[in-house]
Amino acid sequence: MVRSMSLKYFLPIYFIAYFIAAFFWRSYVVWKQTGINPVVFKGSDDAHDFIGRVFKLLFAVVVIVVLAYSLFPSAYRYLMPIPWLDHSWITSTGVFLLVLSLAWTILAQAQMGESWRIGIDSAHKTELVQTRVFSISRNPIFLGMLFTLFGLLLAIPNAITLLAFVLGVVLVNIQVRLEEQYLKTIHGEEYAGYSRRVRRWI
Repeated sequence: MVRSMSLKYFLPIYFIAYFIAAFFWRSYVVWKQTGINPVVFKGSDDAHDFIGRVFKLLFAVVVIVVLAYSLFPSAYRYLMPIPWLDHSWITSTGVFLLVLSLAWTILAQAQMGESWRIGIDSAHKTELVQTRVFSISRNPIFLGMLFTLFGLLLAIPNAITLLAFVLGVVLVNIQVRLEEQYLKTIHGEEYAGYSRRVRRWI
């Protein structure tokens, strides 16, 4: 009971902190440093912008699930909880992954500096960041996002968090490949060499 009550407070606070730190604050910092809006998803009908719209839908679903769990427990049962995953050690692992993924994502964003974008910025050529966490993973921010979704699944296992994780894996893998193709085009052999040295994930 105590675990459940603590989680009901933790999850909304966590995701508020996540969106502020990982999206709003980092977007503001890059905009102040460069004068460029780092959010580059537009309203077109191409594959890139379609993925952006589905990402927004995924984030909305996550918010709804967290609110249902924390504020409307009678409605949460309609999300089809997975009882065989409902164990204290699994929940604790999920919370640990949530905290770790947020710290990792913020670190990776900070180390990406002015090159950080949400989407593919074809209007401005950015530096190819290859050092620190980017020497371990070519996509550390996306890796952090996947661990966030997996942590949420373990913390509150249900059909919707499972679907969100699976959809997140698919979306991120598509987006990563779109970005890799773009980076190959603008950075050429520099990116090819980087790809040979560093794995896509870890």
